Amino acid sequence: MSKVKAAAVVAEPKKLKVRKRQKEAIARTWWGNFFVFLFLGLMAAFMLLPFYYAIVQSLKPLEEIFAYPPKFYVVRPSFNNFRSLGILTDSLWIPLSRAIFNTVFVTLAGTVANVVISSLAAFPFAKYTFPGSRFMSTLITKALLFTGAVTAVPQYLLMAKTGMINTYWALLGPAVAGPMGMFLLKNFMSQISTTILEAAELDGATIPRIWWQIILPNVKPAVLTLIILCFQSLWNMTGGQVIYEEKLKLLPTILNQISASGIAYSGAAAAASVILMLPPLVFYIVVQSRVLETMAHAGIDK
Repeated sequence: MSKVKAAAVVAEPKKLKVRKRQKEAIARTWWGNFFVFLFLGLMAAFMLLPFYYAIVQSLKPLEEIFAYPPKFYVVRPSFNNFRSLGILTDSLWIPLSRAIFNTVFVTLAGTVANVVISSLAAFPFAKYTFPGSRFMSTLITKALLFTGAVTAVPQYLLMAKTGMINTYWALLGPAVAGPMGMFLLKNFMSQISTTILEAAELDGATIPRIWWQIILPNVKPAVLTLIILCFQSLWNMTGGQVIYEEKLKLLPTILNQISASGIAYSGAAAAASVILMLPPLVFYIVVQSRVLETMAHAGIDK
């Protein structure tokens, strides 16, 4: 018994030290998490500041918009700016509903076409080898270096020669043929194991069925990311360089014309900026949760 008591006495200080270290580790973890969340909260507030300021500006009367120094709050909030925007849009040559239809149609059609064509083009580059595949992949990668300002003139000449000016094709053509989507999807598709595709072919699956039932589900994060990028780009597109008829103009073009009407319409311009900002923001909030949910399961290691 004496030996047991002696061993217990010796072990007691060790247990105290272990508990003390555990408490110190928990304290360090708590403070570390606190500072991480504090930093992320400050960064989130900083990133949300432009959205907050745009909404505040749209609710300010005209005298508060030009107040100096500018204030980040509204003294007398009202929706007169949105009413003024509605009055101005009623005086347009075409109804506002036509511009909304044009924008929604171009955005949805361009996004769907970009995703489908980019995925169909990226599939053979990622999982098959054919003559010229390496050269064409390098060419697509190099195409990412060219900005829209560089390709604007060649695109306009091509559309003018083919009669696409003043049609929906002038807006949808450049949106569908973007190299960014193909580059993004190709990198994700290359992570899928080739043995799965070979097993599907042995079971009698055709190439379109493999693309639809195996490839696309495994690259869902990339597809959703591409949808977000295409939607945002097409929704904010004006098309002023290739669209001249009023019945084909998009909503950003109409609202920008109203915004440029003068200082007296600054409130309506602020309301127009909020209207243009909300749909992409809401769409991103709805889709981004699925992107984060599926990002951990993106692809299969070879």
